[in-house]
Amino acid sequence: MLQTTPAPAPVVIPHAEGVSNEEFRAVMSRLAAGVVLVTAHDPDDGPRGEDVGMTATAFMSVSLDPPLVLVSLRNGSRMDDLLAEQPLWAVSVLSESQRHVAGRFAMKGRVSDRLLFEDIPYTRGEVSGALLVSGALATLECRTEQRVVAGDHTLVIARVLSVGLPSADGGPLTYFRGRYRQLD
Repeated sequence: MLQTTPAPAPVVIPHAEGVSNEEFRAVMSRLAAGVVLVTAHDPDDGPRGEDVGMTATAFMSVSLDPPLVLVSLRNGSRMDDLLAEQPLWAVSVLSESQRHVAGRFAMKGRVSDRLLFEDIPYTRGEVSGALLVSGALATLECRTEQRVVAGDHTLVIARVLSVGLPSADGGPLTYFRGRYRQLD
C-alpha cells in the first residue's frame, strides 16, 4: 500500500503587528464589495493619447457635501502613476452582466489597454474625457482633491463633478471570497 505524506503547511510570516499577508487577505475576502472600472485618459501617450482602465473593489463614498469618493490604488500601478499627473478620471459601477469587463481589466501582465477597450461599448465623459462603460449601473466623473499614501496603496479622494444612471437593468457585480458574484 502506497502511503502519501501530507504537504507541509505553508509558512505564515506575520508582520510585526502579528498578522500575515495571507491571514489579512483571507479575512478581507469575507467583505463583499461592489466592482467598478476606474478609467482615465492619458493625453501624453501617443498622438491622441491613451485610455487606461483598472478594476477596483476599494471604492466608496466619502462625503455628501461636497460629493466626494475614494479609490485605493496600488502604489506604482499604471493608474496610480497616471492619476498622480491627471486629476480627471471616471468610474463605471459594473452590473452583474459585466463580469467579463471586470476580469479583463484586473489581469496582471495584461496587453495594452487600447486592446482591452476595443470591443466594449462606451461613451467618453464630457467632463473628464475618460471612458464610461455603456450598460454600467452608474457612472461618475471625478477630479482628484487629495492623495494619501497608506502602506502599499494610495487613497485618492476626489470631488464628483458629474453622475449618470445609464442602466437600471440587473444588479451590481460584487466580489466575495476571491470571486465575482451576483446578488440573489
